[in-house]
Amino acid sequence: MNSPNGFFQKAVNLESRNFFLQIQKFENGYFISITEGAKKIGSIIASLATGPSPITTTVIPARTDSLFLKLVAERISTRMRGIALVSVFVQKELETDTAKALMSEIMDMIENE
Repeated sequence: MNSPNGFFQKAVNLESRNFFLQIQKFENGYFISITEGAKKIGSIIASLATGPSPITTTVIPARTDSLFLKLVAERISTRMRGIALVSVFVQKELETDTAKALMSEIMDMIENE
């Protein structure tokens, strides 16, 4: 999973659904892509954490799972004290357990890079 160019990817199967996680690390943040099925750009949110609380804005609105998208971006930007751009493309709404498992996988990838 370690990469000299800061690019990490992982396939995850949760509750009979296949997700593909891609993370690109930069000096001042991360770009995270979470896709289900085809690799597509989906809803995008940006979060910047330089002060006591992150500033988050929606670039491409989500039809579903906007809270998950916001939580991922804010958690990563706060941990990094930088920028997190997160894109999510899923076939259907995420169940709570699936969202938690995806969050855990993403944080593991970032912390173990």
